[in-house]
Amino acid sequence: MKELIHIRRTEGAALSAEEKENLLLARLAGIPSLVIALSGGADSAYLAWAAHRALGGRTLSVTALSPSYSAHDRRIVEEFVNKLGVRHEFIETHEMDNPAYRANAADRCYFCKDELFSALDELAHARGFVAVAYGVNADDSLDFRPGHRAATEHQVLAPLLDAGLAKAEIRLLSRRAGLPTWDRPASACLASRLPYGTEVTSERLGLVERGEAALRALGFCQFRVRLHDKLARVEISPEEMPRALKPEMAAAMAERLKAAGFTYVALDLEGYRQGALNETLSPAGPRSAKAAQGT
Repeated sequence: MKELIHIRRTEGAALSAEEKENLLLARLAGIPSLVIALSGGADSAYLAWAAHRALGGRTLSVTALSPSYSAHDRRIVEEFVNKLGVRHEFIETHEMDNPAYRANAADRCYFCKDELFSALDELAHARGFVAVAYGVNADDSLDFRPGHRAATEHQVLAPLLDAGLAKAEIRLLSRRAGLPTWDRPASACLASRLPYGTEVTSERLGLVERGEAALRALGFCQFRVRLHDKLARVEISPEEMPRALKPEMAAAMAERLKAAGFTYVALDLEGYRQGALNETLSPAGPRSAKAAQGT
């Protein structure tokens, strides 16, 4: 029945955030049953809440566990579903079994999302759910995201995108709904910390996870530990950079990251920026990488 559920994209670009939310809820209510891919980020959490509100027991939020999914993210999801009473399950995915994923080319996310949506399709079919949805939003077309191609191939619904909801609006509406994820920093899988061409291994993912846990313990909120062999290139948000540059904090960061397993520690003076590794895809930088999307 999936082909019968086509959610039309709104032409009302001038709609308020509240009107977009009403549109989202109305469209979700028209779907017989739905599986939500819940990573625990602000977007997928808001979608899970909206689907739960619109469909109740006819929706199931599912989180995929693999070596690229951190224990911290798992705790966030557990706290979220327990607080809101969202129907939820964890499953395991096996993208690490795919050599094309481990090769970590620029389209790595395609193979990850293909594995995820294959698993969710199988679950939906076995349980009698009509469709699968994920939390892509109206801003996501501004970055290089080959995983969207996998979503299209699997006919995965994109309710937030279809309602025209941008990230800032999702955060606003999440806050009004009392969702603990409303201000959660941007998140991505641990494999996104490895430069393209560096093989994805469980050991490297574990090293990154330990490094980021160390920074989190020091009180930083928005950051990345980019792995370059045994060097940790630390990206810190511009707002938190003054604190990171204090000599005593720099020393603490170096000490914690070396204890986590890194040999060298470097602070990226450009700070955190989403999709930083995409800067290597073309001389013009990450924005021109959009042209490569879906190839």
